Amino acid sequence: MGWDIKPSGVRGVLIKTSTAAEGFEKAGNVLKTALPDAATHAGTVSMGGGGGGGEGAGTGPIGGALAELMTSHDQRLAFIGARTGASIKGAMDATTAYVNGNLEQAATAQQEALKEPKIDLPGAGQK
Repeated sequence: MGWDIKPSGVRGVLIKTSTAAEGFEKAGNVLKTALPDAATHAGTVSMGGGGGGGEGAGTGPIGGALAELMTSHDQRLAFIGARTGASIKGAMDATTAYVNGNLEQAATAQQEALKEPKIDLPGAGQK
């Protein structure tokens, strides 16, 4: 069974994947800014009468939950970015190796074709 890789097709897929990965990166960066900002502005929940609640009064349950959400997703977002980059590079490297292998095979075949043929005719060289 042989390989049937079309380098131009791989290139097209990698370009689309890189574009999509940029979108994930932008979304992750927005999240890193928006969630802490939302947590800061969420304020606290005041139970009962005056005092204590409102913006800037400390971290309440909403702010705390948003902070925990970002903490839990921060590592996942970093992992997705690293995995995507490594996958794109791996596909590029594998395709390059495939193309180089084909070029090496073609060069070897050409070298073999250009060698002087050795002809061994029956009876030649005998008296």
